[in-house]
Amino acid sequence: MPKHLTTERLALFGTLLATFGELHPLCDHWVQGSKTASRKRLYGKDLVHADGTPAAPDSTRPTMTTSTLGRRAVACHVASYTAVQLAATIGVTRAFGYRITPAALLAGAAINASTHAALDRGALLLWLAKKTGKTGYIEHCQTVRMDDEGTLTPEVNGPGTAWMELDAALHRAIGIGAAAVTTWLTTRRGTGR
Repeated sequence: MPKHLTTERLALFGTLLATFGELHPLCDHWVQGSKTASRKRLYGKDLVHADGTPAAPDSTRPTMTTSTLGRRAVACHVASYTAVQLAATIGVTRAFGYRITPAALLAGAAINASTHAALDRGALLLWLAKKTGKTGYIEHCQTVRMDDEGTLTPEVNGPGTAWMELDAALHRAIGIGAAAVTTWLTTRRGTGR
């Protein structure tokens, strides 16, 4: 392999890895809305309105199941995450005079988006935690939240929890794969960049 191609690949991989990894906390904590964050792990068959309030049997407003509301919330989060990731990736690489092929750009975004959605819904993360013996870590490292009335409620998956740390670690590890795929697709022979 020519030395300049190796250098190009390593530089692009490093740029993508830094962009994907450093954008993750921004998208999770600044771009994602509070309601989206609190609803994305909702499951159930109870009927609710789009604002999350329980639906009465005689409600005339549109309703959906709690699971549908959760899926909509995670889809909203992943859409904003992906838009920021794509814009930043294009902006950073073009600022340095480099153009990623559209297919490669979309492949990397698809890897990050699909896995982000699956992990943020919660069931996959819990399954992985169980398979790797991390459920004790999740149970041990919880936090307690106080509401406006002073009532304390344990929380297993918000800021300050093992869940959040495991979630972030998985997203960053997957970002390595997404950066590698994007790099390979962009720099393989015959792409006509």
